[in-house]
Amino acid sequence: MPAARVNRVKGVQAVDRALAILETLARAGSPMMLSAISAELKLNVSTVHRLLNALASHGLVEQEPFQGHYRLGIKAFEIGNRALYSLDIRAIARPVLHQLVDDFNETANLAILDKYEVVYIDQVESSKIIKMLARPGTRAPAYCTGAGKILLAHLNESQLNTFLQEVPLFPYTAMTIIDPLSLREELQKIRAQGFAFDFGEREEEVRCVAAPVFNCENRVIAAVSVSGPADRMPVELMTGKLATVVMQVALEIGHHLGYRNR
Repeated sequence: MPAARVNRVKGVQAVDRALAILETLARAGSPMMLSAISAELKLNVSTVHRLLNALASHGLVEQEPFQGHYRLGIKAFEIGNRALYSLDIRAIARPVLHQLVDDFNETANLAILDKYEVVYIDQVESSKIIKMLARPGTRAPAYCTGAGKILLAHLNESQLNTFLQEVPLFPYTAMTIIDPLSLREELQKIRAQGFAFDFGEREEEVRCVAAPVFNCENRVIAAVSVSGPADRMPVELMTGKLATVVMQVALEIGHHLGYRNR
């Protein structure tokens, strides 16, 4: 076998064994001795020890200072939590998105913030011929969309300062906020009131109402929004019933994720 192929096979084998160690520690539910891990996986102690050291260097495994037993590290917990949120939130939110569409017959969206852009991760479409579409995976500038603004409004001060310094505010329409100070004031208002509006800031004839989804750590991890053509979304509807309902359903999703508003 060529040397390059041998190295690839060994690399894959090492990854498989490292993952098996993580799975073993996860199943155990309590710290394990090196010898116990080795026996469980039927691998040499030296091999397991080498892989544990590699995993520990990335924070995926930790060794207790006195007993020397091994357990999953905080990084494994963080990765698992992020995966849990990304998978569960869509399953939890989808019935709620359907209910929004049933109630208002406008498109309902679930979005997250990534690198100061809003990313739509799920959507239930209106049944009307003319409707707003943002397929899952679609990105948009956060500062001129309802979902994006609600997510920006919950950044901490340092994150917001970085955003305002690094992101150019392009005027997509006459309604786009392009002054950093004005945008900061708008985001403060949004955070205080608990919802955000888009009155044609990205596309002239598109309007949107959005509210934040909190997780069990009381952090905003997503936004729920309803968007539609301006002629079907008058200001009275947006600022009244629609804003109230969107906030309620966002809160409902958060409660399923362990959020408790105090």
